[in-house]
Amino acid sequence: STQNLGKVVEGTVVNVQFRFKNTGNKVLVFTDVAASCGCTVPEKPEKPVAPGAEGMIKATFDSKNRVGSNHKVLTAIINTENRTQQLVFDVEVVPSK
Repeated sequence: STQNLGKVVEGTVVNVQFRFKNTGNKVLVFTDVAASCGCTVPEKPEKPVAPGAEGMIKATFDSKNRVGSNHKVLTAIINTENRTQQLVFDVEVVPSK
């Protein structure tokens, strides 16, 4: 899943949300959600997600000192065959005036 968040002014804290649906036949359990750098803080779903249910992975991105194009990757570790799922967002940070 990839999102383009457009442009933000440097210093803005951006909230990112990735919605998902458990299309499998087993409960989905998130062991961890890790970010590619310290400027992004993810929140993993704390409760297991039942088959057919929906959930959300949230993250905050602090754009301070991040002027320019930013490509951020969240890696979710889950109890599926592939074990990991990458979630990506891009944001262009413009200087504050």
